[in-house]
Amino acid sequence: MARPDAVRRVKSYSAADGFVYQYYFFEGSRGQRGGSPGGEFTYVVSVDRQTAFPFKIFVYQSALDLWAEQNGRSLSSSEEYAVAKMRLFHAFDEGAVQASPKGEPPREVVVNEANLEDLLGQLGI
Repeated sequence: MARPDAVRRVKSYSAADGFVYQYYFFEGSRGQRGGSPGGEFTYVVSVDRQTAFPFKIFVYQSALDLWAEQNGRSLSSSEEYAVAKMRLFHAFDEGAVQASPKGEPPREVVVNEANLEDLLGQLGI
């Protein structure tokens, strides 16, 4: 049986580049990039309120594992989601959120060892 469509709450974000983006969280799943596991968070984004496209944030498990080792605890699923959302906001501010050319997979940005601590710091974690 097909899953009924969920009611989505569309949110707005005023980015540093002057654009106001509309977005909503679509789904989260586990995946791999280049053989490395992690969490994949898909958002649906609109820049013009006319068209919408998927945009992904991939959170590398290796970054989460390293953080857990250094801090004596793992991040909760809510904290991992919050990190992905902060990375989305950074992508908005960088102007990195764009639709993929037709027929190509959605564009994405990543959370890895290089930026995880910064993102968590902004969340007060």
